[in-house]
Amino acid sequence: MKIAVINSGSSSIKFQLFEMDTEEVLASIMIEKIGEFSSITTFKYDDKKTVITSVVNNHHDGLENIMNLLNENNILDSFNSLDAIGHRVVHGGEEFKKSTLIDEHVVQKINELIPLAPLHNPANLEGIVQSRRKAPFVKQIAVFDTSFHSTMPESAYMYALPYEMYEKHKIRRYGFHGTSHSFVMKQTAKELNKDVENLNIITLHLGNGASACAIQNGKSIDTSMGFTPLEGLVMGTRSGDIDPAIIIHMQRELGLSFDEVDKLLNKQSGLLGICGKNDVRGIVESDDKKAKLALEMMIRRIKKYIGSYMALLGNVDAIVFTGGIGENSEYIRNEVMQNLQVNGAKVLVIKTDEELEIAKECVKNYM
Repeated sequence: MKIAVINSGSSSIKFQLFEMDTEEVLASIMIEKIGEFSSITTFKYDDKKTVITSVVNNHHDGLENIMNLLNENNILDSFNSLDAIGHRVVHGGEEFKKSTLIDEHVVQKINELIPLAPLHNPANLEGIVQSRRKAPFVKQIAVFDTSFHSTMPESAYMYALPYEMYEKHKIRRYGFHGTSHSFVMKQTAKELNKDVENLNIITLHLGNGASACAIQNGKSIDTSMGFTPLEGLVMGTRSGDIDPAIIIHMQRELGLSFDEVDKLLNKQSGLLGICGKNDVRGIVESDDKKAKLALEMMIRRIKKYIGSYMALLGNVDAIVFTGGIGENSEYIRNEVMQNLQVNGAKVLVIKTDEELEIAKECVKNYM
């Protein structure tokens, strides 16, 4: 059974082809800088890696290039021969609490959710539209980053704003990185030889974007990201938690526009804002005082979330690190866990695989 997974970004396409009988990756293709003067395609299969520089004008051409590469190397003759195509969609709002087969109604609803994720949903939707044109008779499934967190209780997802802000405008905590948190939860259950339904863990997805999740009996009950991916931990370029009055101050006293504040908080803050770098490897190696401060702030915030989630969960089976930083930075892991009283909880490092989780979701519910 062959399942393709497409993660479509604003100027990129990440594509993986799985043989689900063995969960083997048959091919992996990443196209970057779509629509720019020169695009880069990285093609991996059979332990080979090829990097191609060319012009890829749009997502339609990108998928065409992917199909040509698969065909030329006798991996897949056509998208139409796939059993299903899974699509990563960042924001499902309250409409989508689980993965769903894509039809015109679903496309319309994802489009309506664009105001909640203006940086992500349009690109996700473009991948869906172009993929459906190329394989109109193949099952296509949307898997939402937010759906894993749909089990949060109302007291966790509500903000203490006038209730009508939720009723009329759907302002609430949604949470993100759900596919990653779900995958590492299941892997943790295997590692501990426990049923997911009896598992209490704290998962830490630490990368340039970062989030923490409290999982009780196999269900998300709280997570650090909120209405958008900006809330929560100190990230590569995102501020994470701040006093919301700072935004009012920056607009009223400093004269910053809405767009300028948005750019500052999402792209110029976090580690980058403090020390001028957002690559943790370089920051860890630096002797610069601001670099050390940035790390201390990041680690302190993670510790605060772990402590609060331990209080919510009561008993914790494991604290799990994943994501590029979580998996690869022993320094960050050691600093986070230093002096934490974890009451017998295991500390695990588990490599996440969001694409495989999406493929599994397709097979589990729709094949």
